[in-house]
Amino acid sequence: MTVQMDIAALHDFIAAEFAQARGYVVDHVGDREITVRLPVDDRHLRPGGTISGPTMFALADVTVYLALLAMIGPKALAVTTNCSIDFMRKPAAGVDLIAECRLLKLGRVLAVGDVLIRSEGQSEPVARATLTYSIPPER
Repeated sequence: MTVQMDIAALHDFIAAEFAQARGYVVDHVGDREITVRLPVDDRHLRPGGTISGPTMFALADVTVYLALLAMIGPKALAVTTNCSIDFMRKPAAGVDLIAECRLLKLGRVLAVGDVLIRSEGQSEPVARATLTYSIPPER
């Protein structure tokens, strides 16, 4: 399948349509895959000096959303219909989180993505998530 939105187009989309996702950085886009970086700062930390679960959930969700848009184009109304996330180990504080997504299914009305989240510089994942997205019908 051909990529419909490259890194620059995804960053432009975020700036114009999805202000809540500002701060996420797309590092790589390929056929049904994407890598998104979250530069971590104090607002992402929870007591104990680790990155919060909601921060990792949001990274997984945004990553699948951007992977989907990269493949189908700027359909802002694609929405999450399901998510399962496993928090596997404590993320490192003071380094970026890196999310790598593969779209396992890209159908006409549903997409399923698998995401591994790592702390930059570490090989073992800190979280794994699977998300399903509903794709709006063509009008």
